[in-house]
Amino acid sequence: MGESNLPVEDIRLSKGISVKDLVSQLANSGFQAQHLGEAVEIIREAKKENAFTFLSFTSNMAASGLRGIFIDLAKNRKIGAVVTSSGSFDEDIIRSEKPYLQGSFESDDEKLGDEGINRMGNIFVPGDRYEFLETKVSSMLAEIYKTKKELTTSELMAEVGSRLNENSFLYWCSRNSIPVFCPGITDGAFGTQLAFFQQKHSDFKIDVVRDFSKIMDYSFLEKKKCAIILGGGIAKHHTIISNLLGGGFDYAVYINSSSPYHGSLSGATTSEAKSWGKIKAGSKAVTIYGDAAILFPLLIASAEEFL
Repeated sequence: MGESNLPVEDIRLSKGISVKDLVSQLANSGFQAQHLGEAVEIIREAKKENAFTFLSFTSNMAASGLRGIFIDLAKNRKIGAVVTSSGSFDEDIIRSEKPYLQGSFESDDEKLGDEGINRMGNIFVPGDRYEFLETKVSSMLAEIYKTKKELTTSELMAEVGSRLNENSFLYWCSRNSIPVFCPGITDGAFGTQLAFFQQKHSDFKIDVVRDFSKIMDYSFLEKKKCAIILGGGIAKHHTIISNLLGGGFDYAVYINSSSPYHGSLSGATTSEAKSWGKIKAGSKAVTIYGDAAILFPLLIASAEEFL
């Protein structure tokens, strides 16, 4: 957000210190902690300005405890739209009824494979979870097909969410009319079930292009727009390119662990996005490098407007 020439301050910890007070100190301590402090102020101002907020995240985020924050943000209507990848639907549908397990990065993967356990970093997903997903999704698609044979992705996810329980971010997005956009709907186990269902019902269509028109409408209709983007990939790019024609975002916070030096979109900074017009020139934006599983809870817990 610019140079202030203020002194770097030492962090002072005490018993019972609140998250808000800790992050307030981090804001003046340098390195990525300083960027976290900037991010808190950005999203607080965005909320005060009634900026329409896009939340974008990759599917691995939904496999972690971050899913609980996504649920609360949707339940409390703190976000206006979600952009994610197809795997998020796998994680949300399964975890709404069955847990994932804590594991280790250093596990014997061949042994896990023999035991029917899929590893996602240090999160274990037993194979029977996908058996549950297959049964659940095929049943929901059959119900949806009875009344609707052509849907956009966001319309489909609203239908799916309405058939899940309250321990689901898709449920709360559906209930509160928060659209969930997914440009890469086939890239996951949920997408596999879509393909299988369409093989049996050739008139069942999912229109991704029409959904792109819908998400672009927000770019033109909303006066102020904010992007909170966790991770990279297609979800990140879909979020920012959809707002290009409408002049770009007024506020933006990126949290990712990718480097910008190999030219990928995943590692691209908020500053780079300004060269494209995806984020407005002169807007308040910051990139935080680090693990969203740690940084995002600190960010949200420090901004009362999002609680």
